[in-house]
Amino acid sequence: MFTLFVDADSLPIRLRRIILQRAMKENMRTIFVSDRNLKDVCCMIEEHTASLRLPLRDTQVKTELRKIRSSISMLIVESGTDSADNTIVQMIEEGDIVISHDVGLSERAIEKGAVAIDDRGNIYTRENIRERVSEREYMKAFREMGINDLNQKSLKEKDYQKFSNSFDALISKKYKTAQLRLIWIAGVVWHY
Repeated sequence: MFTLFVDADSLPIRLRRIILQRAMKENMRTIFVSDRNLKDVCCMIEEHTASLRLPLRDTQVKTELRKIRSSISMLIVESGTDSADNTIVQMIEEGDIVISHDVGLSERAIEKGAVAIDDRGNIYTRENIRERVSEREYMKAFREMGINDLNQKSLKEKDYQKFSNSFDALISKKYKTAQLRLIWIAGVVWHY
């Protein structure tokens, strides 16, 4: 199965909530990487752990319950330029998903066989990341020449909706692909 990595340093709380809700619903292995503790993520990890333990509370011994933990985790890295990015790149494997606004991190993740999605809901693959990297380099050159100073625009309601829709579609596609692989292993052919 895949792991979801979240470059959480600059990700808005509302987007983190969308990711956390889906990760809890699917019990999906999710790692939030940041240079600081994110209170909302830690609270949801505790809530998820409690919800996983609840059905077993009456039947399990206390020591067994403690072994049950959320599939969501928070990894705090040293602060510094690209420390979260470098950690994510070291950890990802082929088939994983990376959520980041950073095009450079997305490109590096894709080189390792992952799929990347940005905070606006754009999904990057080997087929389309080059275009986005070129666009970033042009904008950087323009800014350095003082021709154009484009600041990141704040997210609007439609951006949150686009992210949510793209994220859900990507996760659904990953699970469907995983199910098809399981079916293939079992020697059964299904057509959708």
